[in-house]
Amino acid sequence: MNWISKKDGSDGSDKSANPKSIRPSGGYRRLRSFQTATVIYDATVSFCARFMDKRSRTVDQMVQAARSGRQNIAEGSRASATSTQTELRLVNVARASLDELLLDYEDFLRQRGLRQWEKDDPQAQEVRAVGKKVQTNQSDPTDQSDARAYAHWLKNSDSTMVANTIICLIHQTNYLLDRQIAGLERKFIQDGGYSERLAAARIEERKRQGRAVRSESTDRLKKTLPSCPLCGKPMVVRTARKGERAGTQFLGCSGYPGCRSSLPLDNRV
Repeated sequence: MNWISKKDGSDGSDKSANPKSIRPSGGYRRLRSFQTATVIYDATVSFCARFMDKRSRTVDQMVQAARSGRQNIAEGSRASATSTQTELRLVNVARASLDELLLDYEDFLRQRGLRQWEKDDPQAQEVRAVGKKVQTNQSDPTDQSDARAYAHWLKNSDSTMVANTIICLIHQTNYLLDRQIAGLERKFIQDGGYSERLAAARIEERKRQGRAVRSESTDRLKKTLPSCPLCGKPMVVRTARKGERAGTQFLGCSGYPGCRSSLPLDNRV
């Protein structure tokens, strides 16, 4: 899956061994989707500063969409400890934010009559190939090797090249998020998250307590039921099915139909 295991406790034991415990969370810095989304966010801030009118509302919208794509991946990873459903929702928000950003870059190119790279364009293939080679130092949160690997395109003075490079990165990240979402959906269906399992356990416990109360009440009732005044057999609680008293309960002889004696339910010793 797309999260990492995490040791908790001074003894180094793995607290996730208990299926009802909070599962490990975080580890988002190791997600390839997060790493690429970070490059997209930084590149978008730079792109808007270099090529966009700072007074344009689109600048703020693009930066916020790029930030949302990155931050929601991280928030989803953190939320994974307590709720797979919340993690799913946040990763989907990240996916939607990057889709919004993708449209902004496509609009930039189209409105200025600039060429958008085709999927099989040699330059697009070069950018995609970088993602298969780059290995960010996962132990160092300040490592920027991803950004350096794309510097040839992202620091270019040609806005067409920069915009197209970021579009390629968005497509790559969306592909990774689609796989991440599919995995989370399977995980949620199979196991749920901590809060989902906790809710299910609480419902089951309430049912168990209800059954225990009903059983205790039935046992107590049986001990107080009188014997039949006609034949001496134990009386039992019955429910009227017909007539004006349909649905009401009464005491009937357990020897029915041989004995048709009956008493009001409150006629107990």
